[in-house]
Amino acid sequence: MALFDRLRDALRAHVDGEVRFDRGTRAAYSTDASNYRETPIGVVVPRSVEDAALTVEICADHDVPVLSRGGGTSLAGQCCNTAVVVDWSKYCTRFRNEGDGTVVTEPGTVLDDLTGDGVMFGPRPATHNHCTIGGMIGNDACGATAQAYGKTSDNVLDLEVLTYEGARFWTSAAPGTLRTAVDAIAADHENAIRARFPKIPRRVSGYGLDALLPENGRNLARALVGSESTLITVLRARLRMVPRPRAGAAAILGFRDVFEAADAAPSIVPYDPLALEGMDDRLIGYERARRLNLAAIDRLPKGGGWLVVQFGADTPEEAAALARAMAADLGVRPVITNDVTSVAAIREAAVGATAGDAWPGWEDSAVPPDRLGEYLRDLRRLQEDHGYGESSLYGHFGHGCVHTRMPFRRADYRAFVEEAADLVVSYGGSFSGEHGDGLARGELWPKMFGDEVMTAFVRLKRLFDPRNRMNPGRLIDPDRLDDHLTTRPPDVRTVFAFRDGFAAETSLCAGVGECRRDTGGVMCPSYRVTRDEHHSTRGRARLLSEMLRGEVITGGWRSEEVRNALDLCLACKGCRSDCPVHVDMATYKAEFLHHHYKGRIRPFSHYALGWLPLWARFPLLLRVPRVPGLTTERPLPRPARVRFSDTFRAPKRGPEVLLLPDTFTDNFTPRVAVAATRVLSRAGFSVRVPRAPVCCGLTWITTGQLGVARHVLRRTARVLRDDLDAGVPFVGLEPSCTAVLRSDAPELLPGDPDVRRLAHRVRTLAELLDDHDVDPPRLSGRVVSQPHCHQHAIMGADADLRVLLRTGADVTQLDAGCCGLAGNFGFEPGHHAVSTAVAEQALFPALRAASGARVLADGFSCRTQIEHGLGIHAVHLAEFLASQPSGPPRSP
Repeated sequence: MALFDRLRDALRAHVDGEVRFDRGTRAAYSTDASNYRETPIGVVVPRSVEDAALTVEICADHDVPVLSRGGGTSLAGQCCNTAVVVDWSKYCTRFRNEGDGTVVTEPGTVLDDLTGDGVMFGPRPATHNHCTIGGMIGNDACGATAQAYGKTSDNVLDLEVLTYEGARFWTSAAPGTLRTAVDAIAADHENAIRARFPKIPRRVSGYGLDALLPENGRNLARALVGSESTLITVLRARLRMVPRPRAGAAAILGFRDVFEAADAAPSIVPYDPLALEGMDDRLIGYERARRLNLAAIDRLPKGGGWLVVQFGADTPEEAAALARAMAADLGVRPVITNDVTSVAAIREAAVGATAGDAWPGWEDSAVPPDRLGEYLRDLRRLQEDHGYGESSLYGHFGHGCVHTRMPFRRADYRAFVEEAADLVVSYGGSFSGEHGDGLARGELWPKMFGDEVMTAFVRLKRLFDPRNRMNPGRLIDPDRLDDHLTTRPPDVRTVFAFRDGFAAETSLCAGVGECRRDTGGVMCPSYRVTRDEHHSTRGRARLLSEMLRGEVITGGWRSEEVRNALDLCLACKGCRSDCPVHVDMATYKAEFLHHHYKGRIRPFSHYALGWLPLWARFPLLLRVPRVPGLTTERPLPRPARVRFSDTFRAPKRGPEVLLLPDTFTDNFTPRVAVAATRVLSRAGFSVRVPRAPVCCGLTWITTGQLGVARHVLRRTARVLRDDLDAGVPFVGLEPSCTAVLRSDAPELLPGDPDVRRLAHRVRTLAELLDDHDVDPPRLSGRVVSQPHCHQHAIMGADADLRVLLRTGADVTQLDAGCCGLAGNFGFEPGHHAVSTAVAEQALFPALRAASGARVLADGFSCRTQIEHGLGIHAVHLAEFLASQPSGPPRSP
């Protein structure tokens, strides 16, 4: 039996957890947020710290490398290696408040989960809602608030660690022989350590030997922080917590360019801000192009570079007063706001906004803060010399730390990084200010530290990991920085018209892991339930990319690994809007299913649900109690006795509007279309319906029957051509169908001018009313509105909120994610448990808490799920607006 097979069997026999050596899992973990790709031997997801320790022991018995992984968002290749990856993030998330201002936590705890009871962990990276404490310890992470609270290493009090050779201890009580050897390394090289370690706030490159010097308390825990899983496995950590400011304010200062902003940053440091961030106009341009943080960007003062200075206090007024006092002293006139979260989001979105064809590699250098402006000018000249002059510059300017991403050319990558390393050394700086060096910069350490300190680093590595099995090839005896660079896979022909091809689409993912957050937005409902990497948007994108490579994932479009990963994708399209690079997994899934089942028998649900618009023309077929191939765990929707389109009547007055009766509205809930007709007629419109039945093809798209979908869409465009020529506005009532016409249709038929015109013409009911400034009826009471996922992704729900607020009702628009039914998903076998669990994540609790409120949900799936799960009758916006007569309408 091969070594890895024996290892797998031993792990499965003894470790309580998920032991995964399959190709799909290995593909999903083949990279992190870096430029690098290296397929792991296998992945272990332990259920406890003891099982993680046992995993390391068994790997050591088999002499196989080990790598710890948290959120997998490292930017320098620390989290991908030919090793057994221990993923702490699913189960090892327990922590205990010690009551003395400290917390003891397992490595998989998400940073934001520690925030509560008036305290928080000081350093706060941009990935705070999904990064793990273990990953922060591995990289010595910082974030914006390190300006006030220091790096992770400054806030770690003690570590429980395990060496590859089996020594397990808390660093405060390390074994005597080990402690003596560590102290000897520091003592033997203390003068070189003092001379070569940069005296800057953000020195993260190198092992933390400076923490072992007498003047720094000979602190072993701090010395091991930032060792990137190359020395020890962290089992638990004792952390210092700090009081959480009750309120905040941000002062935004505009400058002619980012260099002048950097020049000014040191003058602000004495005012003790919580954060002092800088950014340039190119970052703002990238965010505008991706439609990120537009409202916050509009608040920025004029300029080409900005500083964002954050203050904390007990009240918003006190925080704003601190900002005003700083401004008065410095003689500047910033924009001051208490909406710190929105302003901070501009900086936090930077990695995603600058991703795409730009990469990390030299994204995290740090220099003395008083020389930052000078350094940035030199760095810009170097970028221009190499053809990267359009790259953005931003970062933690108060600490002299700058981030950037560049469109590296493989042939030029090494040359640029080596020149950049020489530049930062000339400034007395560090290659890394918070991200760590990993594979990207470990090879360069001798430039920064010299021969003697490198000797000390090697001694430390040999002491803790004599067999070189802890994340080998990183930092000490490193692989070359241009080894293992990822490349774009070969492209394939597709049905959807992806702008730069399907290979480029699957490579969009920057690995920042926004799809792994637990709250807010829609993305990614299946991950929030299973907490499996291959059920995240990132994991699925990785599998599709690996499918195109054909190395780990074989079989191309027929791959069962990819099909299994996509099976629990709800096709909610949340990633289309929530992902910073706009990965569209719903579309990728449709494309995959089209090819996967091409020329083969499909699951019966594809025929039963995919062809629903046809079956709906024969209502007796829909009245059977059960349909083969569909779940028996929820009732099937019952068709109405009379279709809306068969009984449509409306007065002919005012400007015309064409109401599109989709399959769901026309056949199952005609009352919605009746209500919409009433609302539009009262508003002064003359309502018509198409001269023949039309369909958007949604059900064929979601089941991957794209040839049929294209045929259906062409027919719909032909039926509507005269109305398109006449300039009549169209109103869609089902959000998912409207989203198809706005987005999927032109992507399926990019050369059809009628389809393009239809995409621009169709509006939601709320958009039409809002566009024409129609006064809705005055309505009272509490209203809770659940936006449909596809509406969230494509159209947005701002118009709905504006219309609802104008009714005078007490309106709450939920941010509760996907309902979980998701069209055909919730009716397919094996999906009911996940479908219900998705709803229980946020939607159902929010509706239970809003007892007595009227529930609005435009989506047929949303209303069905709410009815099935809670017994609540939710209504469409049209039904709500038609529920009482309005006063005189404003003429459209």
